[in-house]
Amino acid sequence: MKKLIELDINDEVHELAVRPDASLLNVLRGELGLVGPKKGCDTGGCGCCSVEVDGKVVYSCMVYAASVEGRKIRTVEGIGTADSLHPLQQAFIDAGAVQCGYCTSGMLMAAKQLLETNPSPDDDEIRQAIAGNLCRCTGYSKIVDAIRLAASRMAA
Repeated sequence: MKKLIELDINDEVHELAVRPDASLLNVLRGELGLVGPKKGCDTGGCGCCSVEVDGKVVYSCMVYAASVEGRKIRTVEGIGTADSLHPLQQAFIDAGAVQCGYCTSGMLMAAKQLLETNPSPDDDEIRQAIAGNLCRCTGYSKIVDAIRLAASRMAA
């Protein structure tokens, strides 16, 4: 039996009928067409499904959609637009930190949370912040470079 819930996603309220066991990831992708969060491991181990719930990054594959009713959810689609990229998004492009792109949304969400709490992190702090996100393409160096670039641009 489905339950009617309201989810505040990227500053837009959506009324949805969801199964009690529906993950936030499946609702975001399947019901709302928000495909930034990716389905990777489906066990909370890769980070590519990361979203913010009340400003804290969570693995959306591990969260029941019904459990976040009344809370503020932000996906990667909500941090910038095609016309006005978030500085992190632009830095990922400029530093060549996007290869296949599968991990990118999770990396961006982790990096965004880091820079909101620590606007000038060192490389070790950056690596620690993205440790819950797996990338099989870049070796992480360009991702760290991109986050450092974004931090410097945001500080200016």
